Amino acid sequence: MRALRTLTLLWPGLPWLWLRGSVSGLVLALAFAVVLDTAILSTWVWSEFVESPLVTGLWAATAAIWGVATASAAAAFPTAIRTGHDAAADALFSAARDAYLARDWLTAETKLRSLLVLRPTDGEAQLLLATLLRRVGRLREARFELEKLARSDAGGPWRAVIARELARIAAAASPLPDTAAGATAIPAAGSAIPTAAPAARAA
Repeated sequence: MRALRTLTLLWPGLPWLWLRGSVSGLVLALAFAVVLDTAILSTWVWSEFVESPLVTGLWAATAAIWGVATASAAAAFPTAIRTGHDAAADALFSAARDAYLARDWLTAETKLRSLLVLRPTDGEAQLLLATLLRRVGRLREARFELEKLARSDAGGPWRAVIARELARIAAAASPLPDTAAGATAIPAAGSAIPTAAPAARAA
């Protein structure tokens, strides 16, 4: 898995798509494919119809896009291609979890977002952040985070939990029956914390 994550750095946009589930990563990956295909076709298929300076320009643009995107991805994902857990990130997750259990939503969210800057592919932290957003009523943001996690490589072990959280968001967004109006069920403090990761925090 580490080798595959490292190889994503070689194609512009792919790290953001695979590791973060970013739609903009998909757009960049497709745009680079179009530029590369055009350069190849202009060089070996349409060589009689495309002038040499234009072909040179296409290859220069392809190389520039690849170089900038690869350097940017390597800078943005320094820890994404490592499989281990560092002490600082684990300490942030523990602090965020404790704040979540204490219903200190602001502190928990702040710790989780700081953790995701250090380790952007931490699926457990992404899931806990989405769960927190759902519990405080920020349903659109919670759905966005869950859908992004589902598209990413880090969401693999969490498919069932993501589906359950999305179902809860859909239920919360639906109008309540008249008989239940005014009655809001508040789950136990630790009930929404993800618990089904195959190897989460094992290291």
